[in-house]
Amino acid sequence: MTPMLRFENVNVAIADAPVLRNVSFSLAPGVSAALVGRNGAGKTTTARTIMGFTKAIGTVRLGGEDLGRVAPHRRPSLGLGYAPEDRRLFSAFSVEENILLPGRVAKLRPEEMRRRLERAYSVLPELKELAKRPAGSVSGGQGKMVALGRALMLGTKLLILDEPFQGLAPVLAQRYAEALRRLRSQDSEITLLITESNPKLLETFVDVTLTIERGEIEDTSSH
Repeated sequence: MTPMLRFENVNVAIADAPVLRNVSFSLAPGVSAALVGRNGAGKTTTARTIMGFTKAIGTVRLGGEDLGRVAPHRRPSLGLGYAPEDRRLFSAFSVEENILLPGRVAKLRPEEMRRRLERAYSVLPELKELAKRPAGSVSGGQGKMVALGRALMLGTKLLILDEPFQGLAPVLAQRYAEALRRLRSQDSEITLLITESNPKLLETFVDVTLTIERGEIEDTSSH
């Protein structure tokens, strides 16, 4: 079976300082994976490298396709969804407009946009209640939910969630985890890559844990 995501000896340096060092791993389709490590270990850089936001040496493949040959702005249309740690919502847009934005950029057909929006609402039903509110008026935890909904608009093959639980109150963290379980129950084929500093938050949910330390994959464990 062709892996959904594969890193082959990937190196990334930022301002001449090595951040990723010969990173190699693969994730099968339908796997939920945690990438865990301390702050500064290379988790976010790994996520950003998949999206094409770093200058990487080595090969990153999505379903066998070399992403190095695909411009960063075209990668989401391959089925990549990305929720960055800082959410990056457009505060003057409504919640629903923020969710729809990637689909509009990708020029999805109206009927496909509606189908994917309903998919996001089925995973995150509370977003439907917030749909018309300005995104700038939602709480930080709700903003994380909006960022997940937005990532779901194009994330049909691989969904990358960077530190989604950081700063969430326990109740919101539980609701976010429930949303991920709903997504998994609705779509057994999508691959999830979730970065996290605290592995205990994900141990009951993920199939595979990758541990990164000082830019190197130190350990891979299956659950």
